[in-house]
Formats: sequence, C-alpha cells, structure tokens
Amino acid sequence: MEKKATREAYGKALVDIGKNELVVALDADLSGSTKSADFKKVYPNRFFNMGIAESNMVDVAAGMALSGLKPYASSFAVFVTGRAFEPIRQSICYPNLHVVLCGSHSGISVGEDGGSHQAIVDISLMRSLPNMKVIVPADYKETYAAVKASLDMEGPVYIRTSRAKSPVFTNSDNFELGKAQILKEGQDATIIACGMMSYLALEAAELLKKDNINLEVINSASVKPLDEDTVYNSAKKTGRVFTVEEHSIIDGLGSAVCEFLSEHHPVFVHKIGMEDVFGESGTKDDLFCKFGFTKEAVAQRIKDKLNG
Repeated sequence: MEKKATREAYGKALVDIGKNELVVALDADLSGSTKSADFKKVYPNRFFNMGIAESNMVDVAAGMALSGLKPYASSFAVFVTGRAFEPIRQSICYPNLHVVLCGSHSGISVGEDGGSHQAIVDISLMRSLPNMKVIVPADYKETYAAVKASLDMEGPVYIRTSRAKSPVFTNSDNFELGKAQILKEGQDATIIACGMMSYLALEAAELLKKDNINLEVINSASVKPLDEDTVYNSAKKTGRVFTVEEHSIIDGLGSAVCEFLSEHHPVFVHKIGMEDVFGESGTKDDLFCKFGFTKEAVAQRIKDKLNG
C-alpha cells in the first residue's frame, strides 16, 4: 500500500487553494518541514517566514484575517499550540477569526526529536478553546481534502499533520466538518480513532476477527465538532467503545467521546493513547512498540477488556 506523510498533503493543498489571491501562508522558520515551502515556491509574495516566533506569527495572522485575507499559519504542533496558546486564545478564538493553523510533526511518530518535540496535548489545548475546530486527518488524501475544505470554514481551524509516512487508504475526495466515516461495520464493540491510528484500528479489527470478535471501526478526523450521531448510533449498537489516538488519553478524542456518551448514552468506554507520560527519543516504530501503538497491542488490549 502506498505511504505518504500527511504534512506533504498540507503543502500540496496550500498550493491549490493559493489560486485564491486572498490566501496567505505564514511559517515559523520550519517551512521545509511543515511543507508550506511548496506554497512559497509558487506564491513567494504571499508567503511570510516569521522566524522562530510562533506567538508573533499568530498575532500577524489574526491581523491579516481582520484585513480580509485568509491566513494559513504552520509550525511544529508542540510549538504552535504550546508557545502560541495565549495569542491563539486572545487574538484568534476570542474574536472568532478565520485563521487556519497547521500543527505538523505531531505525536510520538516524530521519533528521534524526543519528548520535548512530541506534541501529545495539542488536541487537548485546541479543543478546549471556544470557536476552534480541530481536525486530525487519517491519511494523505483526507488531509488534502480537509485543507481545501478549510478555506470555506468559518472561524479558527486547527489541522494536525504528521512527519511519518502512513498508508493512504481513504477514498473520499471531499471533507465534511463534523462527519465521521465508518470504515468497517461490526456489532461486538466500536473503535473510534483519528490520524494514523485509524488505519491501525482497522488492522487491529482484522486480527480480532480470528477470535470471532467483530468490531466497528470509525475514523473521526473531525474531533471538534464530533460527529455525535455516528458515535451515538454505533455505541447504541455495540454497547462498548474503544478510542485510539496518538495523543494523551487526557482531553483528546477519547475524552470528547466520553463527554458526549456520558450524557447521551452511557456505555463502557476505554481510551488507548499516551498514558499521562511524555514520549522519548527513538525511531517511530520502536516508540509505537513501547507505547502500545501496534495492531497486536491494540487488539490484545481490546480483547482483554472485552473478556475481563
């Protein structure tokens, strides 16, 4: 199966939406990594390297939005959501401005950059802010579609991308905010995932078929707003829900699912992710093995909980 990094899709989609002359791109001296450099090559007069100054970049993007432009600002996820949290809150979310933020190199799949550079609370930070939309695409194709769709969204948007290459497996050329996709139907339990964990969830579900466990797999790229109808209907059908994300189990996708179901259809929910720990330096594969992001580990975790 073809593998591509979702950050590459961000750069390609930026070039395409750049046909709209209101689109501008800003980066915090990481354009080669975030892939906003693709935009710079085609539209150099609408690209702004703000240096290693994410807070300033966010404030400038807010000013551009107030001037009628459509700014796309990118940096590593750990920096754009962490260093610039206050400007995002005050300058973008509070006035509800249409600024699209891209957090690249998210999760522990950044690998050797280590725990200091591995964003594992960025979803939590962004979904806590009023007006902010949070999108964590599953693969290259969904990222490309999400970036293109973001041009017509209202208010602040956060799109999370990854450094590591992952399977390209989604089929839709369109992205609809607030809509999840059922990748596989089942009746024994539900797995809800986002990012590259959506394909991992599919692989885990295939392993569990050998044990006559038939899982429903949902790709929830739209973390905020959550597709409440799809989550509700699946939870009602299966009665047991698992969430998988390359993020802390605190306040990420799993928490969003729990918050909704606890009020509308209380069922068993188990969250799989980073267990309130920082990541470490190592290869992506070694880190995924250590922290339980393999199809075998996820399948065993689900099996143990279902049989417990």
